[in-house]
Amino acid sequence: MGFFDMFRRGAPIAAREPLMDFLDQQSAFLAQKGVYEYSRARAGPHANLVFRDKNFLTALGKARWQAFPLALAMVGEAVEGQLRPAAGERSGALLQGMIAAVLDTLDRYPVPAEMTAQDWDAARHALEHDLNLLGLSPVKRAMDIPARFIDRYVAVIPIHEKLRDKDTPTIHNYLKTNLCNIHEAFLRRADSAALVGALSGPP
Repeated sequence: MGFFDMFRRGAPIAAREPLMDFLDQQSAFLAQKGVYEYSRARAGPHANLVFRDKNFLTALGKARWQAFPLALAMVGEAVEGQLRPAAGERSGALLQGMIAAVLDTLDRYPVPAEMTAQDWDAARHALEHDLNLLGLSPVKRAMDIPARFIDRYVAVIPIHEKLRDKDTPTIHNYLKTNLCNIHEAFLRRADSAALVGALSGPP
């Protein structure tokens, strides 16, 4: 089954646990595909050799886990932005419920072997901070969300910074395109009223 087939055939999202599954799957895709595919493309004809190097694979695994909380922040923002209008006066409660759901999604995973407990905890705190900022600004279009994350996302990719910096616009476009696709998938599957109730409690 292809990636977009999964979007088309997905079950409705009307409760907290299916929402967390969606956040988990799409954030993992956004993190892993971007890091792996960019690294392979940048390695070019030497990709097979580079991807057999144990040190590089360790760095790649670490980059994937470093990118995952950033991806969760982006996908979480897209979802919260879609649900906020339906929440009305409960938008504050919705945001707190959304933050809790995103953090619980991250907490499904133990500390990755490639990271220290201190670094993983710092990533979690940064994710919480990023989500708390949502209450201070209007809803963004999905394509505008990656702008405040792009520098941090690019920084974790295990390619020399001089090469990474030149490719930042390409990586930014990757994030914008895929986040728009994820947003469209959520639109097709989400029961907004049910999710607002599940995340913010009864009116």
